[in-house]
Amino acid sequence: MKNRRRRAFGFLALAAAAALAAATLAAGYGSSVARGYGPLRSVVVAAEPLDAGSSIDPRRAATALAVRRVPSRFVPPGALSDPSQALGLAPMANLPAGGYLLGTQLRPPRRDGAATTLGPRRSPVEIAVTGAGSLLTGGSPPPGARVDVVVVEEPRGAGPGRTRIEASGVPLISLSGGHGHAGSATAILGLNRGQALRLISAQSFARQVTLLPAPSERG
Repeated sequence: MKNRRRRAFGFLALAAAAALAAATLAAGYGSSVARGYGPLRSVVVAAEPLDAGSSIDPRRAATALAVRRVPSRFVPPGALSDPSQALGLAPMANLPAGGYLLGTQLRPPRRDGAATTLGPRRSPVEIAVTGAGSLLTGGSPPPGARVDVVVVEEPRGAGPGRTRIEASGVPLISLSGGHGHAGSATAILGLNRGQALRLISAQSFARQVTLLPAPSERG
């Protein structure tokens, strides 16, 4: 019985020593990789092929873009580090799945009249809206029409949800769908980065995101 116990303790000691040696080797290997190739960096890659000229909206970014951690030595110049940096932009050429996404590969999509209606530091961004049917009365709004983007939050408790203007006087590039007063529509707006990020977030938690003609556009 004593011999069996000794053998058991011996096996446990050997297993612990082997585990410690493996951990030491792994740590040493990781340190050597870090020294040789640099620290890990976040980079955006195409999770699926991206077509030239196809705008990257929030839904497309969620499915077609992914973030990977790779040694800095392998990160090409101009590689994006966050999918939000690609929102509202389109590839200039077809991009295969698995490739890094570079800033030099992207540009605002070409739309008739869009270049003249956007101000500095604004990009076309696709936003889902509801209750914008009044803007389609008499046909589509002219390119460059200015709108206020109104967000209605979900109520907290018994009271109504808070209503606020999230973006004021932004260029409306196009509006499609939205038949009927409460119907959903797709709006392409000229937004700066801060406005785009706030409205993309609002689509996840708000009860309604809608458009109203900006004061200068009202009769």
